[in-house]
Amino acid sequence: MKAIINNFNIDLSKPIDISLPISNTDANPIAWYIQKPVIEPVTFENWVGKVSEGSSTNFNNIFFNPHGHGTHTECLGHITNDFYSINQCLKQFFFIAELVSISPEERNDDFVITKSQIENSLNGKMPEAIIIRTLPNKSDKKSKNYSHTNPPYLLEEAANYIREIGINHLLIDLPSLDREEDEGKLLAHKAFWNVKNTAILNEDARLNCTITELIFVEDSVSNGTYLLNLQIASFENDASPSKPVLYAID
Repeated sequence: MKAIINNFNIDLSKPIDISLPISNTDANPIAWYIQKPVIEPVTFENWVGKVSEGSSTNFNNIFFNPHGHGTHTECLGHITNDFYSINQCLKQFFFIAELVSISPEERNDDFVITKSQIENSLNGKMPEAIIIRTLPNKSDKKSKNYSHTNPPYLLEEAANYIREIGINHLLIDLPSLDREEDEGKLLAHKAFWNVKNTAILNEDARLNCTITELIFVEDSVSNGTYLLNLQIASFENDASPSKPVLYAID
């Protein structure tokens, strides 16, 4: 099945899923010091919601945290005093996106992504969305426990640059844009959303812009321009588990 979108030819039969699933196994990625998700059947006295135990249906409860248990998309409500929902902030779901690969630089025992790295990777392009694949791109990203590992992160200057050139959606294969332990400064998040005061939101804060974390892009997917379909569940929450899908552009 093919479609023409913004004068681009798109083969919709060849999706490239860059999300990580949520499971109740040890293979589930974890961040922020929590345990793995829980997926288990509902029980009422002697009734168990599981076909293999006599029920007519499988009927599970799921306990998870979108920020710490897999690919998720968040709005600025993640860092504001007032409530903002990803379901209300994200109303468009297709974007022209640029996939770039970056090796974070070592600075003072940290590994960071800089403005110059973003600028050089984009090479003059100003897409609606940027997808950052960090190198080395090891497969253990798909099941890693990131807690207490001080993963690489985005410098404030890089997030500022991404905002200033008009990129509205930022996707990355790390658990956070910011340093794991940063005393709650969240400089990259604030820079990207242009949030100057988390207690009283400034008028030019970017309500329609999103950050997606804990993606995974296989090495077989080349850097370049794609059509991005950014799918979320309709949670009235600052973040939702999400399924970003790329399509090659002819």
